[in-house]
Amino acid sequence: MRTMTAIAVGTATYLAGLALGYQVLLRRKCLTWGARTDEVARTMPGDELLADPDIVATRAITIAASPAAIWPWLVQLGPGRGGAYTYDWIENLLGLNMHSADEILPQFQTLSVGDTFALGENGPRMRAAIIEPEQALVFASTDGHWVWAFGLYPSDEGTRLVSRNRIALPESASPARMFTRLIMEPGSWIMERKMLLGIKLRAERGSTPVAERPVTVQAVR
Repeated sequence: MRTMTAIAVGTATYLAGLALGYQVLLRRKCLTWGARTDEVARTMPGDELLADPDIVATRAITIAASPAAIWPWLVQLGPGRGGAYTYDWIENLLGLNMHSADEILPQFQTLSVGDTFALGENGPRMRAAIIEPEQALVFASTDGHWVWAFGLYPSDEGTRLVSRNRIALPESASPARMFTRLIMEPGSWIMERKMLLGIKLRAERGSTPVAERPVTVQAVR
């Protein structure tokens, strides 16, 4: 009996220390990878769709390409479409049927507001909620618990691609919330980092680097 009690106390202490260490040392990095302070603070399209989330993750990357070159890769996102440009083998272990495309697929370039796709048999169904071509694309789960927004912001280096996830955890018990914080949050960082890098690789492949683009000089008359 004493042994069982000691194990329980030791396990609880370990988990509490792990949670505290993650909260203090790693959580901000997980939730804001690549994003600048102003990008984390910026209001993005779709924020209004989930006003009081339990989790907000804003991650970003610089892509040496125009918004027009990046947009088609975002539009074809999804299972059975262009995939997610991340670790397909992990996605497919979860039954998500992701096969990341290495080319722009014309048949998946006609996304409209209201179009939906399911993330696996038991996952949420995502709806295209906001479409602003070459500026913003927002998906929202039909259960109202998840909003995933992408914003394209021109910069001197090309384009900043900013991804924001807003997630609600209604009625989640403490163990479920701890699992989300210690497992799901770091996991989402690993997967989304790979996604952003994957989009960057694909968009830059067919784009002229910003520094090499010709500069048009208009004559003064």
